[in-house]
Amino acid sequence: MRRRILFICGSMNQTTQMHQISGHLPEYEHTFSPYYCDGPVEILRRRGLIEYTIAGNKLAGRCRSYLQSHGLPIDFQAKTGPYDLVLTGSDLFLPKNIRASTIVLVQEGMTDPESIMFHLVKRLRFLPLWLAVGTSTTGLSDAYRAFCVASEGYRDLFIGKGVRPEKIVVTGIPNFDDCQRYRRNDFPYRHYVLACTSALREIFRRENRKAFIRRAVQIADGRPLIFKLHPNEDVPRATREIHRHAQGALVFPTGSAEEMIANCDVLVTRVSSTALVGLALGKETYSDFDMDELRRLTPVQNASAAFNIANVCRRLLEGGSL
Repeated sequence: MRRRILFICGSMNQTTQMHQISGHLPEYEHTFSPYYCDGPVEILRRRGLIEYTIAGNKLAGRCRSYLQSHGLPIDFQAKTGPYDLVLTGSDLFLPKNIRASTIVLVQEGMTDPESIMFHLVKRLRFLPLWLAVGTSTTGLSDAYRAFCVASEGYRDLFIGKGVRPEKIVVTGIPNFDDCQRYRRNDFPYRHYVLACTSALREIFRRENRKAFIRRAVQIADGRPLIFKLHPNEDVPRATREIHRHAQGALVFPTGSAEEMIANCDVLVTRVSSTALVGLALGKETYSDFDMDELRRLTPVQNASAAFNIANVCRRLLEGGSL
């Protein structure tokens, strides 16, 4: 009987990452699932009370649509388990029915800044990691055998958070390991300033959107200005705000942010993994993060992250070491 692997994902970035990794593990049986919970947290999920997390129903719906459109087998909530190995893009939600499996955690992208809630959750270990809101507590569960990360810089960052060094493997991460490929696109615009928004308000964090828009206008200084909205944004609200404070700017609620970055001259962000793409492509980039720190964190451009992660999984399944 073939060994079984469950891929758990939520955001579109995570879902496409897991799809790529699965392509390098053809000898195993694959099944996919959107994030799910158990116990009282599952009740919260069903009632839509944790929509600001990776386990929210909105993200789960998008994930399921992608999986169905690509003909990928779905086992929501791992009901046909157990599985020999579980790959997940987040350890903030680890239901009991997968904890006996070998777990491989894959970094999704940029991690959120450490807030007061991060330090509270880290100190009071009985609190669930997802209470910190966002991705700042990624890796702190210690429930996985391996944690595949984007770069040596991120390895150092996660060690600083408290992740055990012996579990971290620098593999690169799919979607960020070959940013040059985004230059091959059919997006019709060139030589503009691109502003990529962040869904801070959707996770109950303060944001002065008016100031962000005006900053983008100032940086553009008369050059064409395009806004790419975060997938989780309130699109009508965000569009109204942009038209009010950046008249003449184009707004794209959908489309490939990476391809838009490849065609721009300048990238303006706040808290967004798109800054990593901009830096990898050598773009003039603005972010709320320290730019020297972001350069140190930039994912390795090895064009082989999915292959490398698959090999980590294969070694663990065959009884090898990291």
